[in-house]
Amino acid sequence: MLMRKAMHTMCEWKAKENRKSLVISGARQIGKTYIVRAFGKESYESFVELNFIENPEYKAVFEGGLDVDSLLLNLSLYVPTAKFIPGKTLILLDEIQECAEAVTSLKFWTQDQRYDVVATGSGLGMNYRQTSSYPVGNVEYMNMYALDFEEFLWANNVSQDVIEKVRDCFQKRLLVPHAIHMKLLDYLRRYMVIGGMPEVVKTYIDTKNLKDVDDVQRRLYRDYIVDIAHYASPDIQIRAEKCYRSIPAQLTKENHKFQYKEIEHGGRAQKYYSSVEWLLRADMVQLCKLVTDVRFDLDDYARDDFFRAYTTDLSLLMAMKDFSLKQHIVENTLTGNSKGGIYECAIADALYKKGYQIYFYKNETARKEIDVIIQKDGKLVPIEVKSGNTQANSLKWLMKNNRDISYGYKFADGNIGVSEEGIITLPLYMVAFI
Repeated sequence: MLMRKAMHTMCEWKAKENRKSLVISGARQIGKTYIVRAFGKESYESFVELNFIENPEYKAVFEGGLDVDSLLLNLSLYVPTAKFIPGKTLILLDEIQECAEAVTSLKFWTQDQRYDVVATGSGLGMNYRQTSSYPVGNVEYMNMYALDFEEFLWANNVSQDVIEKVRDCFQKRLLVPHAIHMKLLDYLRRYMVIGGMPEVVKTYIDTKNLKDVDDVQRRLYRDYIVDIAHYASPDIQIRAEKCYRSIPAQLTKENHKFQYKEIEHGGRAQKYYSSVEWLLRADMVQLCKLVTDVRFDLDDYARDDFFRAYTTDLSLLMAMKDFSLKQHIVENTLTGNSKGGIYECAIADALYKKGYQIYFYKNETARKEIDVIIQKDGKLVPIEVKSGNTQANSLKWLMKNNRDISYGYKFADGNIGVSEEGIITLPLYMVAFI
């Protein structure tokens, strides 16, 4: 079993008194169902699962009264082997976006308090306007992602002592021992080509074969394309697929800005922007928006019409690339813009999985650009990503001209270092500790 941080979060939820129903959202095939099953079977005497895609007949359970006693009566007919033990039962409503009334029922499960309920679903097909009464105030939310780099290290049996040693180096700004540093860079490069989709990671752990990994990645990518056709409305389907397929080309350009002309000749925002928004709601892309000024709160200065688009996991980006790229990354033989672009995607991926909204900044007059800016503990943190260990000139310029920024990060191949200007150089893998 792959160790996931989500398990700890669910344990914290279970420990609360008067807990609300838990809604776990995230992209498809990232392990939501798997982790809830493991949690339910480990932590409860009885575990009951309803999957509304695999068994659409379960929707009938929620067509009558939504009080818990009525639901239990219906459930006993549709799932006769299920045991409902008050205080010792977890009920999983899987792919809940397929059953609007099941969403409504979360209010009644919460108010009843006899049974714990977890609902999982993705943004695909989710239309709350079809829900008669959304359970506002009666649910807790948990966002789940594909495996992050730390979870990937766990999957590869890297000891927690090593991880904590590196975390201590990050916190105290100490050099990472050379042998550990080089090994973690190697693991990071492997993570960049494998990504964090659970099935892909498990395939790598079982076979150590990148061709087998590539086969699984490409199948998952095709599944995502099929999902667009299945869930998007007819007027969105083709445009959303074109937008998604264009992401690798968008990221190979020097400034990585998402341009509609890369989708088709003469493409315009008026035609395609709603498709990008659909991909965002479906957890298929994350956006990094341009800010016109580097001030708190960055969202006030963000431009909706000027952004970069990334896949929500590196597995899916790699599925759109030629297989030979994997070998170049693993062997560290990439050069130029290709290497810098891949590293930037890896940093964006890591920050997304940490829950950060990411932004970038350009000053055309000074000809300076900051790759990524995040907001942490009420402060702005600018980030530059370097494919080698070159100077962070844009970061120096920004910090010199913005006294509200006390430090910034430069991620590179090298080890830790701190400059007089407050620029903290970190190995790329340390983004896991931000």
